[in-house]
This record gives sequence, structure tokens and C-alpha cells, in this order.
Amino acid sequence: QVQLVESGGGLVQAGGSLRLSCAASRSIGSNNHMGWQRQTPGKQRELVAALTSGGSSVYADPVKGRFTISRDNAKNTVYLQMNSLKPEDTAVYYCEIMVGPYTYWGQGTQVTVSS
Repeated sequence: QVQLVESGGGLVQAGGSLRLSCAASRSIGSNNHMGWQRQTPGKQRELVAALTSGGSSVYADPVKGRFTISRDNAKNTVYLQMNSLKPEDTAVYYCEIMVGPYTYWGQGTQVTVSS
């Protein structure tokens, strides 16, 4: 079992930056798939960014060039640096980590971008 604790969400003005963190409760290895998804009311959860098990990074088109996903294996933590935030980035952000055949989710952190 892995617990994921997210932090870093909040209220920011358009054009600002936030960094989300997602810390795992135990060592999860160095090549696991890790990612961030987001969800707004009435919509399905959507991929924001991911680090694949093959070492590649993947970004949704709306965030390319503005968001950066990274990981710190020593801290069992995945980050999402979000720059040039837009009101349409407002959502609850969830981290996900795959360990073996299982996918674990964080509790979600609210990001609100004001215009």
C-alpha cells in the first residue's frame, strides 16, 4: 500500500506560478509511471503531465511549454511546476503513481487561477 500526500495548491492570479508536490509514503522505485491529472466539476479527469516508466515526459497540449513534471527519487516525490497559469487551469489536481500492477492516487489539491 502507498499513501500519496499532495501539497502546493492554492489561489493565484493569472500569469502566476505554483508548484505541486506529491510525496509517497514509502520507496516506490525509480522508473515507475508517475503523473498528474486534473478535474473540474462536471468533467472527466484529464491527463496533465506524466513521466512514463520508459523515462519520457508527456504533456497535455494546453499545458505544453508552461508546466514541467519532475521527480525526486530520494524523496519519493513527484512535482508539477506550473507557470503562466491561466483561469482555465483552475481544477482539482491529482497525482498518480503506478507501483507494479497498482495505481495509487493522491487526495487532490485545489488550484484556482483568478483573472
